[in-house]
Amino acid sequence: MTNDQPGRAEVLRRASELVPTLRKFSTWNEENRRVHDEAVAALADAGIFRLRTPTRYGGYECDTRTLVDVAATLARGDGSTAWTASVYWIPTWMASHFPDHVQDQVFASPDARICGTLSPSAMAAPAEGGIVVNGKWGFITGALHSRWQVVIAVLIAPEAEPMPVIALVPTADLHIVDDWHTSGLKGTGSVSTVAQDVFVPQDRFLPLGAVLQGQGASQANAASGIYQVPLLPVASASSVGVALGLAKSAMDVFTQRLADRKITYTDYASQREAPITHLQLAEAAMLIDEAEFHAHRLAGTVDRKAAERAEWTMPERVLARADMGAAVRRSQEAVEVLANASGGSSIYLDNPMQRIRRDIQALSMHALMHPDTNAELYGRLLSGLGPNTLYV
Repeated sequence: MTNDQPGRAEVLRRASELVPTLRKFSTWNEENRRVHDEAVAALADAGIFRLRTPTRYGGYECDTRTLVDVAATLARGDGSTAWTASVYWIPTWMASHFPDHVQDQVFASPDARICGTLSPSAMAAPAEGGIVVNGKWGFITGALHSRWQVVIAVLIAPEAEPMPVIALVPTADLHIVDDWHTSGLKGTGSVSTVAQDVFVPQDRFLPLGAVLQGQGASQANAASGIYQVPLLPVASASSVGVALGLAKSAMDVFTQRLADRKITYTDYASQREAPITHLQLAEAAMLIDEAEFHAHRLAGTVDRKAAERAEWTMPERVLARADMGAAVRRSQEAVEVLANASGGSSIYLDNPMQRIRRDIQALSMHALMHPDTNAELYGRLLSGLGPNTLYV
């Protein structure tokens, strides 16, 4: 960070101060299937949306370790809000690869909120001066509070191979489908968006393959190492902190009730006196430590490679996804231990444990975060096979 930007400690302090506000709106978020406007405003006031915005627009260009720890801190307040904030950082990074004059428009506000996807579920056709896009994208977290969306489409041009492209589209040009009716991460507002003959000018789309490699069209960002890292390690490290924070939140909730909670049908006056509780707490704490190790190793690799401006090897790329999957798995396991130890009263909706459990289950089922998918990818490499995906 530059001297006129807040340091890591200051950013984390601001995130920590947001936790009570995020908790205050957590129930409202679930009931209304979106993040409360006041929570969004509080995130903006704290500079949370600036963490991956270029410094020339008032952004912070934070290191990746800071992203992990900020996301973990926010998740101790509300998983849906933390997930939404962390997802914004990824399309913000992607937008920073577009030509500088395009960025001038997108980052007219340093708190610009950009939603997005990596799914090529739309088609594009050549048109004079650009392309025309048609299609639908699901799971668009934060679309309800965004002015721009990063979309992926497959460009079909005469006498050319189909090519996935990444494009920047104003959300005002898209139709929002209010279809976010889920059991977990309910407050994220991850609706679907639809493009119907949306024109995208030539300077607002790039080959997806280039951005996957951290190779964009921005001259101003060429000197910044964080924008030269491949997309998947960046995306992995941006969102993994939410899983870690949900596990820590579960520990918070469990220990706060511990002294006053009895174990029904036993003579324990307090749950904390029971040996089974000691075993459960120790197991959950160690799982959280393991999750934090993998999250921080991932972030450390991204930051080191960004500083070195070095090429990523395939083992490094695959291990980044493996670390993300391991952090998610250990976090989910910790939540399960604590939720199972919380008794029947924890299923009431006014007990945060049930929401934490549902949120981390939903997070773990994300296609890029799924522990089994990422473990299989790592296992292929260990078996001497190449990856069976472009998303590394």
